[in-house]
Amino acid sequence: MSQTWRLLDTGLRSAAHNISLNRALLEARAAGESPNTLRFLRFTPCALLGYHQSAAQELDLEYCQAQGIEVQRRITGGGAIYFDPGQLGWELYVGRRDLGLADMEAISRRLCELAASGMRGLGVDARFRPRNDIEVAGRKISGTGGIVEGDALLFQGTLLLDFDVERMLRVLRVSAEKLSDKAMANARERIVTLRELTGDVPALSRVQEVLVEAFAEGLGVAFEPSGLISEEEERWGAALQEVAQPGWIHLVEKPPADRSLCHATQKFPGGLVSASVDFDAAGERIKQVWFSGDFFVAPRRAVMDLEAALRNTSLERLESTVANFFATHEVDCLQFDPVNFARIVRQALGVVPQVAA
Repeated sequence: MSQTWRLLDTGLRSAAHNISLNRALLEARAAGESPNTLRFLRFTPCALLGYHQSAAQELDLEYCQAQGIEVQRRITGGGAIYFDPGQLGWELYVGRRDLGLADMEAISRRLCELAASGMRGLGVDARFRPRNDIEVAGRKISGTGGIVEGDALLFQGTLLLDFDVERMLRVLRVSAEKLSDKAMANARERIVTLRELTGDVPALSRVQEVLVEAFAEGLGVAFEPSGLISEEEERWGAALQEVAQPGWIHLVEKPPADRSLCHATQKFPGGLVSASVDFDAAGERIKQVWFSGDFFVAPRRAVMDLEAALRNTSLERLESTVANFFATHEVDCLQFDPVNFARIVRQALGVVPQVAA
């Protein structure tokens, strides 16, 4: 007899409500209070930062304010995204042992493959694309990410039902001057929606149905609709009080890209990383470095701890400081090589790396 997991549909909500519910559900699952759960969710218009990102660096905050677009910070990593009712979110809150997989790379592949198989039930040839996307003929239709807390895992994805590309580009600090017809066409070539693929937006009930069927069959479980339990409601209220505050939204304060600092961005195997470096050239000392980008690191605060470890470090000790940090801290970087943090700092400073390529 298969296990029964909860099916939870929280409908259309604000970003603050959805993000605080992320935290409440994950904490409750980690505490053993709540069951394994598949959740569907939707957002009112919002710009969602990855946990490690700075709003000033990633978003056009003036545009967001003028357009009534809420700004929020996810509890998961990854890059900044624009979300509105034209996207459907799906999330799994599970015990890691219940998936029978040991590492995040294997978990990501398995769950993305199941989600893609569900999407194929809508008549589109969706396929998993490493490291965490789902595509149709090379065009992204769904992005995913995950986070671990104790023995509990939150793995989440989005599905593009319909999408306003121009609004997304404006939100993500792409200047009006760069919003040319060519730039718009290039952005549209990289993503695709169900509306474009099928000529219409399928009913939400149908989209949810195919995803539920795919996860049920692939995981060998049954899903039963249910609501929140009292422990989750209590945790949700407490989380909302923090998430709705400016202190959470601006938890990571990194200088805007136009500040007089050294900057570099590079895509490495395993993720995209940027570094902004405040450097004392006379003393050859790193006064402060800020990392951001789209990469997986757990625990979440490890990046901030690394930034603290590098503060006032001599340039010649850059690589050894990074290596010592990861040797003395339990950090999971998935496919991302920690030495890339040193490499991107060297790149920002225009210095030839001392580490092997």
